[in-house]
Amino acid sequence: MSDRSTGAVRAVLTPDAVPSPAAGAAPVGSADRRAQAPQPAPLAPGARFFPSLAAVYRAQLSRARVARIPLLFVATFQSVGIMILMRGVVDGGSEARAVVAGSSVLVVAFVALNLLAQYFGQLRAGGGLDHYATLPVPPASVVLGAAAAYASFTLPGTLVTAVFGCLLFGLPMSGLWILAAVVPLAGAALAGLGAALGLLAPRQELATLAGQLGMSAALLLGVLPPERMPDVIVWARDLLPSTYGVEAFARTFAPEPDWAAVAFDLGVCGAVGVLSLTVATWAYRRAAVR
Repeated sequence: MSDRSTGAVRAVLTPDAVPSPAAGAAPVGSADRRAQAPQPAPLAPGARFFPSLAAVYRAQLSRARVARIPLLFVATFQSVGIMILMRGVVDGGSEARAVVAGSSVLVVAFVALNLLAQYFGQLRAGGGLDHYATLPVPPASVVLGAAAAYASFTLPGTLVTAVFGCLLFGLPMSGLWILAAVVPLAGAALAGLGAALGLLAPRQELATLAGQLGMSAALLLGVLPPERMPDVIVWARDLLPSTYGVEAFARTFAPEPDWAAVAFDLGVCGAVGVLSLTVATWAYRRAAVR
């Protein structure tokens, strides 16, 4: 039998047989198999800072909207009550300015320092940080968004307290416009401090205690006139971020305000706000990875 006949018989008996490739040749279909292999999907680009900040701010604002009226009532009523009590002790002058300015900024301390420390302490204890850690948003946007949402509720209460204090002590209202700068700068400083306390506290109860102590310090060191305090207390007062907001607001009640000193106090308050929010962002990263 010839070689041609032998090859034909083999082809009939083994029709599915694949001829072996020649030496040195690439396997047949290897390029097609590589082309058909599943390729990893490209990752989505990271979220930008400002859109993430706006999204977190809107979410936190809508979440806290339910408790807005009780929150404003408690913070404002507390500050107004303090001014009524101090009216029997303080007649006027620089002491009245300190009482009105300190009581107004106390509304900011109650919300931005006390409540934000409790919120982040509860968020850490309940595992809520795991939800934010899975989102493709920068950590700073989470801290800043929550802080801005809580600080947004303080402006109406601060304005009502300041107007009531001016009427109670007979102070001019021409400088109330400075609250547009005092509230966000003091709110940023106190909100960053409150967030850092809530995130660094090992337990939720300690975060609540730290927030209460911080608000008490803002009450005692910010509302009471510094002229009647000992030097040690005055030095401790200078370490409190809200002190510079109080000083800036109190200077505007003078017949001829020292605007350079007002700008300096607001600048210090803003610098402390940047520092405290940076520490809060670091504390958030530290707590989210544990």
